Amino acid sequence: MSSITQDVLISDFASSSGTVPVAHDENFHADGMPRINPWLIAVTVTMATFMEVLDTSVANVALPHIAGSLSAGVDESTWVLTSYLVSNAIILPISPWLGGRIGRKRFYQLCVALFTVSSLMCGLAPSLGMLIFFRVLQGLGGGGLQPTEQAILFESFPLEKRGMAAAVYGMGVLFAPIIGPTLGGWITDNYSWRWIFFINIPVGALSVFLTQLVVFDPPYIKALRHKIGKIDAVGLGLIAVGLGFLQVILDKGQREDWFESGFIVRMAICTAVALIAFVIWELRVAHPVVNLRILKDRTFSAGMVLIFMTGFVLYGSIVLLPLYLQSLMGYTAMLSGLIISPGGIATLLLMPLVGWMVSKRVDPRLMISIGLIVTAASVIQMSEFNLEAGMANFIWPRIVQGVGLAFLFIPVNTAAFAAMPKEVLNEGTGLFNLMRNLGGSFGIAAVATLLSRRQQIHSARLMEHMSALNPNFQERFQGVRQFIQGTGADAVTAQQNSLGLLNGLLQRHAMMQAFVEDFWILGVLMLAMLPLVLLMRKPGKDAEIMMH
Repeated sequence: MSSITQDVLISDFASSSGTVPVAHDENFHADGMPRINPWLIAVTVTMATFMEVLDTSVANVALPHIAGSLSAGVDESTWVLTSYLVSNAIILPISPWLGGRIGRKRFYQLCVALFTVSSLMCGLAPSLGMLIFFRVLQGLGGGGLQPTEQAILFESFPLEKRGMAAAVYGMGVLFAPIIGPTLGGWITDNYSWRWIFFINIPVGALSVFLTQLVVFDPPYIKALRHKIGKIDAVGLGLIAVGLGFLQVILDKGQREDWFESGFIVRMAICTAVALIAFVIWELRVAHPVVNLRILKDRTFSAGMVLIFMTGFVLYGSIVLLPLYLQSLMGYTAMLSGLIISPGGIATLLLMPLVGWMVSKRVDPRLMISIGLIVTAASVIQMSEFNLEAGMANFIWPRIVQGVGLAFLFIPVNTAAFAAMPKEVLNEGTGLFNLMRNLGGSFGIAAVATLLSRRQQIHSARLMEHMSALNPNFQERFQGVRQFIQGTGADAVTAQQNSLGLLNGLLQRHAMMQAFVEDFWILGVLMLAMLPLVLLMRKPGKDAEIMMH
């Protein structure tokens, strides 16, 4: 980051928060590093964040069981997911203000405690309405964990070891949504859907206890508590409305046929008005709830777009692949999860290596480029799936994707925050995590819509060939009809069953083509991100000076 950009960021922060005096603290060395072993801090804060990210996906496979148990429709039960995502998205960008206001450690502990207690109440919920209410509370608690953990990790490690900190954080954030559906299916099948919430309780309690022992607010955080102004109620209201309606649109859009629905149109208008007004207000108000001025740094802004697309492709492909395996290949939910898991294992194994490479000052821009190319290649490889593919054909692209994500996630985080002044680090991590979560939401909505629309198009095109004038169709039809008649069916029944079988085969091929196109589009989108790498600066000595 150039000295001009650094000065702008610091002056922007100072204008809204005042000068921040830094006092001596016995829990920190003179250089600002904590006296507690940073790896102990890393394990402590990653524990709760892994639990929170896991909960965004673990409930997906349990929806039919939840609906049946609480006497609700499956469509109604989707609010169990939506309510969590909405409250999660709302709290993410304002968590830095809250952390600065009450203290980052105290805010983190409150988030873990709220998440844990809400998990208990979700498991005990007697009705769908109560479950949704407690999921909202759970999302509010969980939303504050990720950016706070990321800020704690980055400040606990010196600059030369920050790649390893990003590796620890990435293990939790990337592996949790991969293992979530498999774990949720196993718990639901063998115990009860309520246990997908109960398992959070011991982890949350242990996290609160360990946080009290090993995590401390640095001196500048304590000083900030006396400088931060009153809550920006207008900004908070605008972002809550904008992000809340946006999540509803993404969750309900395909089901409501998007802008053919008056409900979706009204939601979209409210979203656009609220978010535009939010940006205008935040840039003019003296004490914004979200400091948008940090987007002036082009490296951070490029990182925001890259992490958005990482979430878009990761969540989009994780939704597509199990659907492909279960709807077209006849695999069980458990087997589908086992096929997806090797990709997560590859990410876990490589993240320490990538973190070490970043710590050794390997140019993160080079590693980001490698990550983009490898991830794109893996998804494009998935576009070559066919109905005769074996398990190995599905496992290897997932492993390659896991390799690409390891080379992408850590360098993007490291490069984006390397030169950011620590006084605005909390605000940067809040926006960064919001963009990743929104990327996932957009990715899921986009692939679901494309899959449905392209299947309809391919089905219509293939139906044109099911004609008495098509000799190939007639040959196949007569062969199937004769086979069915050979089993003892009469001529009329054989003809009807033959048409039904051929139509079913046609629909399978139409769906397969739609899946293939979805995967191909995801791969192209990743390759299209390569020019953004050119906008990012290489972390230098000036970054090290700023961070200390």
